[in-house]
Amino acid sequence: QVQLVESGGGLVQAGDSLRLSCIVSGGTLSSYTVAWFRQAPGKEREFVARIPWSGGSTYFLDSVKGRFTVSRDSAKNTVYLQMNSLKPEDTAVYYCAARGRVATSYNFWGQGTQVTVSS
Repeated sequence: QVQLVESGGGLVQAGDSLRLSCIVSGGTLSSYTVAWFRQAPGKEREFVARIPWSGGSTYFLDSVKGRFTVSRDSAKNTVYLQMNSLKPEDTAVYYCAARGRVATSYNFWGQGTQVTVSS
């Protein structure tokens, strides 16, 4: 059973940076596409970024392009979301999720980590 554990959230000021980590256990990153989602209070969960199982091209929500990057360390089975130039509208609970190579939906989820950006 694949399990994901996020960490790295916190309270920061606008313009600051944070790096979120997602440790994946029960499987290797070469077998899973890992994505980051977020959910702000009163809003639906939205996709933020993903890195494919191949480690190839990453993909981002338009509003975070140029500010966020996603990477992975296969030796540590960990995926990172580097968030720079944070804005108050980035405030949300951030979740990492995984899906297998041929899966069409993300069926493994972490518990989430809170990111709060003050103005």
